[in-house]
Amino acid sequence: MSMLDGAIVLVAVGLALIAAATRRVNGRVVIAVSAALLVACVFQLRREGLYWQYLPVHALLAALLVLGWRRSRPSPRRALAWLGRGGVVGLAMVTLLAWSFVPVPELPAPRGPYAVGTQVFRWVDGERAEDATADPDDRRNVVVQAWYPAASGQGVAPRYIDGLGRLPSFVSLIPGLVMQRYDRIDTHARVDAPVATQRTRWPVVLFSPGYGASRAFYSGLLADLASRGFVVLALDHAYEAPVVELADGRLATPVERFLPDDPDRLHYMSERQSVRAADLRFVAGQIGRPGAFGPLLSGRLDPQRIAAIGHSFGGASAVEAAMGDARIRAVANIDGTLYGRAAIDPMPVPILLLESDHRETRHSRHYLQGNLSLVQHARAGGYRYQIAEANHYGFTDVPLYLSAPARFAAAVLIGGSRGPALTQAAGNDLLAAFLAGPLLDAPADVAAAAARHSGLGGGALSSRSGEGTRP
Repeated sequence: MSMLDGAIVLVAVGLALIAAATRRVNGRVVIAVSAALLVACVFQLRREGLYWQYLPVHALLAALLVLGWRRSRPSPRRALAWLGRGGVVGLAMVTLLAWSFVPVPELPAPRGPYAVGTQVFRWVDGERAEDATADPDDRRNVVVQAWYPAASGQGVAPRYIDGLGRLPSFVSLIPGLVMQRYDRIDTHARVDAPVATQRTRWPVVLFSPGYGASRAFYSGLLADLASRGFVVLALDHAYEAPVVELADGRLATPVERFLPDDPDRLHYMSERQSVRAADLRFVAGQIGRPGAFGPLLSGRLDPQRIAAIGHSFGGASAVEAAMGDARIRAVANIDGTLYGRAAIDPMPVPILLLESDHRETRHSRHYLQGNLSLVQHARAGGYRYQIAEANHYGFTDVPLYLSAPARFAAAVLIGGSRGPALTQAAGNDLLAAFLAGPLLDAPADVAAAAARHSGLGGGALSSRSGEGTRP
């Protein structure tokens, strides 16, 4: 939401509520302010085009003009009575509801020294059948978006999410209508930008998103990591992500097949975690395959320096992938509940467990037990940090889809007052410091990175018990 958008909405709603609360507001004043706001709306339309969120604003301003006219020249027409105080208040509430989601969210700019380039790859793993469809000949699709350090920030901006223009009715729990203008989101990356030349080959970070989440929901986090000198390969897991464009152009939407004898869905989640881990291992194999990443990136990714990270279910999937693939040298679990072998097997590589505020996210017992087991079996050591006043969604772009008042209301209801920009800044500082050791052969001063932010509790895992310093 631009400053002009916010000003128009707030002034219009404020005027409506004041005018409805008291009859002392002069009708001519209501007309004058409403007319000025309409002029501002015309300017906004010429600059940015029509957003559906603005339709209630226009209706509210029209109602205020009628209300002002009625107050300045009382009219006997009862047909206009619904446009009195009750109607104005109702339109004001509809306006606020419509503006819960901003038309074009603004993502935080990357803070690293590099510009960011991006490319999307849509592969088919011919060795694996797709169990989400009924076609026995269907093979597993693996979709990856590469975010990489670029030599220049010039070029065409990528589309934010797969399927724009033909989205389903809901993308996760977000109405597809809300995303109509998401083609205008600036991810701070440019398609096919030339790769930065400071390194011959760049270290690679595999990224897996949360359950039911799109890779797009993490664009702020991913672009920032790439700007710090990592090639981030972010996956969309077909038939789990809310919408994925497959290699043949079809859109895949979620397919869930729960079993009646699996009431807690632990078996189901364990199976899906294994499928995701296989997706990550497939991408790790592509890194060393000649030509797999096209003429721009092929040969520029270092197959000897790979880490796997993920958020929520993606973090659990990264853990399992690291347990079964010697090519992965480090792993980070961002707020993920572990299933299957990820919750019980030893971790052979360094681990970073990055968590939201336990008091706000209210992690389940299964989450707490699984991650306690993980850090206790961290054979190569690692770190565990908790970010105060950050909730589970603060690592994603999703809170930025909301207007400032809606974000405030959400923070009151479910926590997360730290906000996504500050949460991602702290999280990526920790991630970059942690990955510097195994991927860049640089000193991994994670404690110094944590000290730059308030409200971070934790530290290095104890070699005796695997437990980090208590927040």
